[in-house]
Amino acid sequence: MEENNRTDKEVLAKGIKQMIICLLLMFAGPTLLHISFSNDDKPLFIPLLILSLIICLLAIGLLFVGINTIVNSMFNKNK
Repeated sequence: MEENNRTDKEVLAKGIKQMIICLLLMFAGPTLLHISFSNDDKPLFIPLLILSLIICLLAIGLLFVGINTIVNSMFNKNK
């Protein structure tokens, strides 16, 4: 019963990719939200506001998924 304490490099790479996408969304969401609030008299205010809120929520969700993937790669938790 030998325990293998190695990091799964493929799963770690997947987690890092998720974190990079999350970082991009963390900048894009608030930027679009600021643009949306500064142009509240334009006809695209509501669609841009909804899109920016969805991007912000995706960034938060992807943050948790990315951290969970990285932790699973370190502790070899396979589902």
